[in-house]
Amino acid sequence: MAENCSQEQFEHLVRLGRDLYRIGVGSTLVLPVAGQPVLEVISMGRTRIRVVVVRRAREWVFIWRPWWARIWMPGSWVWAEADNAADVIAMAAAA
Repeated sequence: MAENCSQEQFEHLVRLGRDLYRIGVGSTLVLPVAGQPVLEVISMGRTRIRVVVVRRAREWVFIWRPWWARIWMPGSWVWAEADNAADVIAMAAAA
């Protein structure tokens, strides 16, 4: 189950990275040895936000916090299948 979940997470993050690239926003996919994959969205040469994809109910969502945020700070989110997910995340990175 965990391996399948990681594969789906990877696929969603790759798709998001491709969509961000199409609108001119840079990103880097980080695949840690232990833990979940992360997409770092880059603006002005610096990592602005880190996006992870998790399951909520039966759907996948992208969740992010600013790079400087602490664990206890609430993050923002958008449905992974939303047509405008890349636009929402790009606006968050630019803020």
